[in-house]
Amino acid sequence: MSLILEEITENTLEFEDITSFRILSGVENVNLKYIGEILKLEIHSRGCEIKINGNKSNVEKATELFTQFYQIIKKGYHPKQKDFESGLNILEDDQHNLEEIFLDTVCLTTDRKTIAPKSINQKLYIDSIRKNDLVFGIGPAGTGKTYLAVAMAVSYLNLKKVKKIILTRPAVEAGEKLGFLPGDLNEKVDPYLRPLFDALNEMIDPERIARLIDRSIIEIAPLAFMRGRTLNDSFIILDEAQNTTTSQMKMFLTRLGFNSKTIITGDITQIDLEKNVKSGLIEAQSLLNNINGIAFSSFSNNDVIRHPLVKKIIDAYK
Repeated sequence: MSLILEEITENTLEFEDITSFRILSGVENVNLKYIGEILKLEIHSRGCEIKINGNKSNVEKATELFTQFYQIIKKGYHPKQKDFESGLNILEDDQHNLEEIFLDTVCLTTDRKTIAPKSINQKLYIDSIRKNDLVFGIGPAGTGKTYLAVAMAVSYLNLKKVKKIILTRPAVEAGEKLGFLPGDLNEKVDPYLRPLFDALNEMIDPERIARLIDRSIIEIAPLAFMRGRTLNDSFIILDEAQNTTTSQMKMFLTRLGFNSKTIITGDITQIDLEKNVKSGLIEAQSLLNNINGIAFSSFSNNDVIRHPLVKKIIDAYK
């Protein structure tokens, strides 16, 4: 039995801008420690210098990661710790650099934070929305399907590329029927549409949202309210589309009007329809996959950008 020895090496990186370096390393070097744990490296800093020691291949990965993040930090980007793991996944693909993904600003939040893709699949999704009038975003929870779609909608509205935003969902959740919920129609519908409100509230001041809703520039409504309409000059998002039936999906797809974008998001592993009812999203995948002008973007567990435990939970249930 032969023993393969890992080639051990050391590399030293020097940085000129102390402010950018501090952002790169994080408070008490938390970002350096994080990458050290992932890649099983010894990483230490002194002044504006980083020393990396360990397996040669991983030292090279960490070197490239820190070098590229330093450059985008100098251009104004403030990475979160999770971004560093996402950055490793991007560099592993070897087809994209970090700048073209993390600096692809989609929108700014109300507290002036940048909304940008955090993975290759998110970048491809954003590009698909820019190029196509009808885009499906399909994948597990926490991958940014709906959040990025709402950010794009807000961006298009702010740039006057569309005149209104329409957000909709089917009123089906975890076996509950809409009629059994207490209250009037608005109170019944609110829990189903709350995730869309949450995303909007990060990107538009709540008072402005109220004004835009009063003027019907932003419309948030159950899917049933879409019947019989033609939606021109609009950015339309259908969320939780795995819970549509075949007839609901067909009805919604034929609402698309001129100068409009339609984004359909869903997770086919979380279908809450009755067992004998086929998901309209799954059927649309097979029927529309080869039509020019319609794009399908797929997300995986590697695109999860919520708490690290969410990815582990998804993996466990898978």
